[in-house]
Amino acid sequence: MGPETQQQPPIPDTAVIEQITNNEGFQGLAPPLQIALMLGAMILLSGALVSVTSFTRIVIVLSFVRRALSTQEIPPNQVIIGLSLFLTLFVMGPTLQNIQKNSIKPYLDKKISATQAWEGSVGEMRQFMLQQTRPEDLSLFLTMSEVGTVKTTANIPTRVLVPSFIVSELKTAFIMGFCIYVPFLLIDIVVSTILMSLGMMMMPPVIISTPCKLMLFVLVDGWHLVAYSLSQSFV
Repeated sequence: MGPETQQQPPIPDTAVIEQITNNEGFQGLAPPLQIALMLGAMILLSGALVSVTSFTRIVIVLSFVRRALSTQEIPPNQVIIGLSLFLTLFVMGPTLQNIQKNSIKPYLDKKISATQAWEGSVGEMRQFMLQQTRPEDLSLFLTMSEVGTVKTTANIPTRVLVPSFIVSELKTAFIMGFCIYVPFLLIDIVVSTILMSLGMMMMPPVIISTPCKLMLFVLVDGWHLVAYSLSQSFV
């Protein structure tokens, strides 16, 4: 028997090679691969949700409300996070609509490239963050990053804008939490003073103050005021 002939790999069709060569970036990928990449990118949504949206301020303020009421785990963490999530969607509604209108829809209609859609989406988020970022926080990170003089907001790097926005949101959230905490702290002080004057020093003041705080919170329609204040704080 003669030597075995090696089987040559099939030569790909010229049309297929041209199609692969002419494809550009994400748009050139097959639809199943695009879906796989988008699902993989959703892993980063949790970090983006906390970093570049109104979620941070909302969840911290709601946590302050629960702690000020001295209700321990009521409402539960799931309720706090769920309410924070939907309030975030409500506050971010105009920004998300602009992203859908100016970036996502044109990209799905193949009017713009994936790069243009990404830049448009980032631009909308940057505009939202710039409106909520304090100038002093922005100046701090610009100084530390040694970027130099920035003439317009468009020249501010995103790596500088995001931490500035987060620090500014934390400061705003703690200020709002302090304003919420003070009235309930006064109730605790009054109840403690009354119990001491009556000689009931062995009774924990929280047993008396918690029902009083709950009654006050319900009478003033506290959740309504908190949700309204949070929504208006982003206007």
